[in-house]
Amino acid sequence: MKILIADDEAPLLRFLSRGLSAEGYECVEESALHNLVTRIKQEAPAIAVLDRMFGDEDSVELLSTIKAMPNAPMVLLLTAVDEVKERVNGLKLGADDYLCKPFDFDELLARITALSRRANVMVETPTLQVGPLSIDEESRIVCLNEVELTLTKLEYDMLYYFAENAEKVLSRERILSRVWRSHSDPLTNVVDVYISRLRQKLSGANDIAIETLRGNGYRLSTKKAQPNH
Repeated sequence: MKILIADDEAPLLRFLSRGLSAEGYECVEESALHNLVTRIKQEAPAIAVLDRMFGDEDSVELLSTIKAMPNAPMVLLLTAVDEVKERVNGLKLGADDYLCKPFDFDELLARITALSRRANVMVETPTLQVGPLSIDEESRIVCLNEVELTLTKLEYDMLYYFAENAEKVLSRERILSRVWRSHSDPLTNVVDVYISRLRQKLSGANDIAIETLRGNGYRLSTKKAQPNH
């Protein structure tokens, strides 16, 4: 989903763009208010996150023009003015939501999600697909041949690590470091135990398997399951 972010404060503009991009949104930046209407026409964002004040200029004055566009974006105004009268005025003029500075980034994300729902925009959550295995990274739901698997947290963490490194060999040390955050051998067979658990849960598909490569480690492969030695 595309989001246009307009703010004349360069550090905040970069911060918001980096943060929202990391969440999977396609971000367009604009720092000049006089370019705003043209950029929205060109980019056709689903949501426009607008700072209220650009120096002495008020972005509220452009709301009627923005909202008159075909497929007008939902508008979230950012403002340092925490007065009910000002917020009400902005909403009356066409803003869909208001967020007062300073704000928490998680609240910004929540409001963007809410606006996308109101606009009937489908928010695409990142999905990792490896053969018949799909992992919804936001909900942590794992499906094998479209059937949901029941996994513990550690099973999920290990399977996700294998999936994002599909067809690559992962040593026992790398698995311990990533899944258990351990940099030393716990002198147990904990890795083997969890590998065995995952193999049982992947046994419903014959085109994906966790292979053992003696002396090297393990690999998630989408080829025919190989015998484990």
